[in-house]
Amino acid sequence: MTQVAQQLLNAIQWGSFYALIALGYSMVYSILMLFNFAHGDIFMTGSYIGLFVTLGLLGVFASGAVALPGWVIFIITLLLTMLLTSFLGILLELVAYRPLRNAPRASAAITGLMVGIFLETGNLALLGASRKTFPADKLIKQTVYNIGGVYVTNIKLLTIALSLLLMLLLHLLVQKTKLGMAMRAMSVDYAIVPLMGIPMNTVISLTFAIGSALAGAAGVLFAMGYPVLEPYMGMLIGWKAFVAAILGGRGSIMGAALGGYLLGFIEIIVAAVFVSTLKDPIAYGIVLLILTFRPHGIFGEPYSAHLRI
Repeated sequence: MTQVAQQLLNAIQWGSFYALIALGYSMVYSILMLFNFAHGDIFMTGSYIGLFVTLGLLGVFASGAVALPGWVIFIITLLLTMLLTSFLGILLELVAYRPLRNAPRASAAITGLMVGIFLETGNLALLGASRKTFPADKLIKQTVYNIGGVYVTNIKLLTIALSLLLMLLLHLLVQKTKLGMAMRAMSVDYAIVPLMGIPMNTVISLTFAIGSALAGAAGVLFAMGYPVLEPYMGMLIGWKAFVAAILGGRGSIMGAALGGYLLGFIEIIVAAVFVSTLKDPIAYGIVLLILTFRPHGIFGEPYSAHLRI
């Protein structure tokens, strides 16, 4: 039971990264019915933005008369990274997706892939291929707790708590605000919303901004737990988060969060039971089996009349 509890805790932490990234995929799809295939690389960019923001803040506030505690610098880093990645999401929508809004969805999908490659190669050109180390210990010293034989770190608990908090805030925004009402209206009937006076471009841009901010937060939390960054780190995690969004149900925010945690649970449990080389084949075989019986995902619904070509 101790081993099960340990692996369950690891799965919740790993699933938190998938869930935060999958939410961005799902939010954009619910409105535009296209997947932003550059989203994984926004996660990667968020990690690097967090790195440089952290280094800048540590250089100014780590010592001297205006020294700040590490946890305060961490909070500032998280908020600034979310803000900057949200601007990146708005820029991506404005430059790459808005001109193709009435084009076939395949064109937009290919554009997303090209933007992702641009972010990766741009990172390589500017920073080189060497990996970067995120100074996590300078922000929050890692402490290990032994709770009934289950080992848990303060970083793991922080990741889980902040991820759940961000998901709760997103739920409240979607359900309790005018912006959320507009987003839900556009997900139901995209064509009629502009006729009701809702600024369609603004809502779409803010949707990209919120999804990108969540990916940026995931990037900082990932760097805190696994503080080695490299330009292609967003590729595999981004695609797995995409699988989580499909597993939860296309366009479903609740489904994306649940799909992320479920995929994290499947991966961790499979890796604990079998050899690591079999982790992905077995894990995604299980996902394929689930989608065989639930082809639209756990919370997904069939799309027909609302499908935009």
